[in-house]
Amino acid sequence: MPSMSLNSARSRPAPQGSGPAGRVAEFEVLYRANVAAVTAYFARRSADPQTVADLTADTFVQVITSFATFDPRKGTPRAWVFGIARRIYAAHCQAHSQQRSRVERLAGRRELAPDEVGELIDRIDAERPGRALVTGLTTLPAVDRAVVELVDLAGLPPKEAAQVLGIAPGTLRMRLMRARARLRKTVGPDPAHGTDPATEPEVKA
Repeated sequence: MPSMSLNSARSRPAPQGSGPAGRVAEFEVLYRANVAAVTAYFARRSADPQTVADLTADTFVQVITSFATFDPRKGTPRAWVFGIARRIYAAHCQAHSQQRSRVERLAGRRELAPDEVGELIDRIDAERPGRALVTGLTTLPAVDRAVVELVDLAGLPPKEAAQVLGIAPGTLRMRLMRARARLRKTVGPDPAHGTDPATEPEVKA
């Protein structure tokens, strides 16, 4: 896979032509623009480097296999990628809850090199406050939890987060304000940023 560097979290795939080389180049742009954010998304959910690596890889395998289906009229590339990441994680949780055997879960898994493990441990460590907030979000309804994480943790603009969740931007803004207010009462200041979620600036699409 390409390097895990991040060029721009909001980059849109640039037109590169319609042939295979052009599609590979477009995927390269999309991967570089989103891999760090997707890795952080999974690092807030697991402290196991191998699991974070597997889920990130599974997400981009799904991205490249369904790349031709992306429709920019329905949302931004990043919103599309995060929608895939959410589905990958939901499938992972379902498989885990069904108590599939460890041998089956490990089948075909690529072992990480020592430097990759170190890099992922650093990422997981950096996301420790985010995992604490994700734990605190259990007091909120499922959609409100996703709204807070996508906007306040993943850094998506409300309009993109609304596209990921399939709800209207106005509905998302209302849920975000309500969720921040509830978090202030239950968990206090946002542990991910050291701020009170309810006092953050007014969200705009």
